[in-house]
Formats: sequence, structure tokens, C-alpha cells
Amino acid sequence: MQLSEPALEDYLMLILLSAIWGASFLFLRISSPVFGPFFLIEMRVASALLVLLPVCIVLGKSHEILSNWRPIFLLSLCNMTVPFCLLAYATLSIGAGFTSIINSTVPFFTAIIAFTFWQQRLSLVAIVGMFIGFSGVVLLMVVYSGPVSSNASLLAIAAGIVGSIFYGLAINLMAQYLPTVSGVAITTGSLIFSSLTLLPLALWKMPESMPTGSIWLSVLCLGIICTGFAFVLFYRLISRIGSNLAVTNTFMIPLFSLFWANLFLAEEVTFSMLFACMLVLTGVGLTTGSLIRLVNFCRTKLVRQKFPE
Repeated sequence: MQLSEPALEDYLMLILLSAIWGASFLFLRISSPVFGPFFLIEMRVASALLVLLPVCIVLGKSHEILSNWRPIFLLSLCNMTVPFCLLAYATLSIGAGFTSIINSTVPFFTAIIAFTFWQQRLSLVAIVGMFIGFSGVVLLMVVYSGPVSSNASLLAIAAGIVGSIFYGLAINLMAQYLPTVSGVAITTGSLIFSSLTLLPLALWKMPESMPTGSIWLSVLCLGIICTGFAFVLFYRLISRIGSNLAVTNTFMIPLFSLFWANLFLAEEVTFSMLFACMLVLTGVGLTTGSLIRLVNFCRTKLVRQKFPE
């Protein structure tokens, strides 16, 4: 698959995607205690499916789902069904911003899985980056003190990490087996399979009484914007600039999430959290090579300004 050099449009899409997925942790934190993880995620994927399915049919992409249903089904488990529920469970005990920092470890697991199963090389810089990034996660686990017991917090952290592992696997699966399938077809197919898979669990864990009012707005935003629209955007980015560059939105997701959580939920942002976030994101930058590419890009721009042709 021929990838293009990132253009301004691609960088703008990365920023927009980071802002949307940063907000998803806010909506999870608001909705998960009310609905419970299973029912909430069923509502998330079902609402996104109601919007995307007609679009997929109108665009004539439904045949792509039928011809690629096996890898799409596997992808739905790794990229939606399992990690969505794990992150929803995590936000029952820990804050939205904190959960997003844990989730920013996705590129580490993407690189490790690519190295383990597809023999993609890991440089010394990448290995150092992983060490720095995981040090940030360990720091978070040590310094975090929430309104619940430490056992509940540690389970929530573990759920967030396992969710990141599934995301890393999903990114590799998509890049290896579905590189030519449209983002609309992949997202719609994944939503179909996730909705069917989660339906029995959602019925089993249905809330005794349904809430009313603005809480449903969070669910709809989580489903339509943070799931349907965002994943189409993400798969489009992978097809344009590759998975390694596409996952660099991880840099900005925690920043947006911390901002949204502080603005709307008054979640405290401590120096320790910011320092741990810096360690994680530095590690991500070194592991994916994004930090080196950014430095080289800035250096090239400065040289061209100083010595124009």
C-alpha cells in the first residue's frame, strides 16, 4: 500500500481526532456509573451503527463488509467490544484524564505486537522510549489516590492497560489484513458485530431504572461522534499516512482529556499527573519515532528559513 506524505489536512485531522477521543473519556466518566459498562457500550455502538449503516449502504460499501467479515469481526472484538468495556469499567473508579493517560500507552503495545508477530524491528531508541513511557505509567500507579479503595483503583488501572493492549493488536490487524478496505465499511462492520456481541450482556446488566435528561446526550455523543465519526476518520488516516503516524494522536488525547475533565468535571490536575503524562508521551514519541521526525522536521524548516534556496 502506497502511503502519502502527511499534508496539512492530515495534521488537522489528527488534532480533531485527538480532541474527539479526549472528550470520549469525559462522556465515559459521566455515563458509566449510571448505565454500567456493558449497557453503556451497547448504547454507544448501537447509536453509532444507526447513523453509519445508512451511510455505508448509500455509499455502496456493504459488500466490503460481507467479503471481509472474518477480519472485521476479529477487529470489532479488539478495537471496540473488549477495550470499550474495559475503559468504561476503569472510569468507574478513576478520573477521565487519568484514564486517558493510561490509554496513551497504545503505541507501545502496537510496536511490541508488531515486533512479536510481524517481525517489525525495534530500535534501541524505541526500547528506551518504552522504558520511559512505562515509567510514567508506574509513577501514575504509585502517586494516584482516588475516592475509592486502592484495590479498586489498581483494578481500574489494569483494565485500562489491558484495553490498550487490545487497541495495539487491533491497529496491527487493520494494517495487515484490511489496508484496502474503506474506513466506513470497517467501522460499520465492527459496529454491527460489537452490537450483536454485547447485546446479551447489556440485557443481563440493564439498569433497573433508566435515567432521563442530559445523561443521554453524553451517550449519543459517545456513540455518534466519538465512535462512528472518529473511527472513520482514524481508518482514513491509517490508509493515508500509515498506522505508525496515525497513532501519534495519542500525544494529544491526554492533553485534551485533562482539559475537558478539568473544565466540565472539575477534576484536579496535579503536577505528578502532568509529569507522568510527559514521561508517557515522551516514551510514545521515541517508540514510534514521531519525536525524532518532529525534531528533524523543525530542523529542516529552520535551515530552509536561514538558508533559502
